[in-house]
Amino acid sequence: MRSLVTGCAGFIGSNLTRALIDSGETVVGIDCFTDYYDKKIKEENIRELLESDKFTLLKEDLLTTGVLEGVLEKTDYVFHLAAQPGVRASWGKDFEIYVRNNILATQRLLEMIKEFKIRKFIFASSSSVYGDSEIPMREDGMTRPVSPYGISKLACENLCALYRVNYGIPVVSLRYFTVFGPGQRPDMAFNRFIRAILNGEEISIYGDGSQTRDFTYIDDIVNGTILASRSRQEGIFNIGGGSRIMLNDAVRLIEDITGKKARIKYTREQKGDVRDTFADTGKARKELKYNPGYVLKEGLSREVSWIKALQE
Repeated sequence: MRSLVTGCAGFIGSNLTRALIDSGETVVGIDCFTDYYDKKIKEENIRELLESDKFTLLKEDLLTTGVLEGVLEKTDYVFHLAAQPGVRASWGKDFEIYVRNNILATQRLLEMIKEFKIRKFIFASSSSVYGDSEIPMREDGMTRPVSPYGISKLACENLCALYRVNYGIPVVSLRYFTVFGPGQRPDMAFNRFIRAILNGEEISIYGDGSQTRDFTYIDDIVNGTILASRSRQEGIFNIGGGSRIMLNDAVRLIEDITGKKARIKYTREQKGDVRDTFADTGKARKELKYNPGYVLKEGLSREVSWIKALQE
């Protein structure tokens, strides 16, 4: 089998690419190495992958590349993970970047794909499309994003649905719930909290810390993504970890794992941050046979060990 992975050098993309190659598949990865965070991190993510004869890297922009048609002609599965991340950074003039890298890039990729016969198109969406909805969040429930980032992801989902209906592209949109683990982006909460606690530095928590999140370990995300690609099912699925916890309690868990006390500074709530997230994964469990296997403490322990190794 041959797969195309967009955003292959990112946190999720690099782990997915590695899993596909480990299973014996051939992967063409595309990444434009945006400057949202240090490009050296992405380069390290794929350093070992570049040594594999089953991996080909294209340093290309989805909106301008002219080589994908040749790749798609021989592609079985497309995993579209490339996107501009970040809820809080999506306000103001920077929203133009989200329109370009999320909405326009997705539309151009779908336009190219409709000319070819592929087995499955997997779009990496986000729990951000729900906004402050009722929990647990169900795929057939209300979507009312509270951030421009969430708006851009919902727009991409709708584009995928349109191309599925009108051009027969076999599409699955996966709503990922707060992904963590070794390799996590440096701007994400657990990465920031762990580094600060290990170094005796202050951490900032927006609001009073009583907000909750459904955290999902990276290996469960990768497994759910591959299961969705191999399934005959199409449509929208939640991929969550079932590890819903208050942020304050998550910090206490990190304290317990590291043996160090956190220095916490509480600041005002941020625009675009939802109050609570919690995935109803019943549909994915039933139709994709998805079953998250990592509890929060185990996943956090692995991320702590990874960050410690980086600091040595």
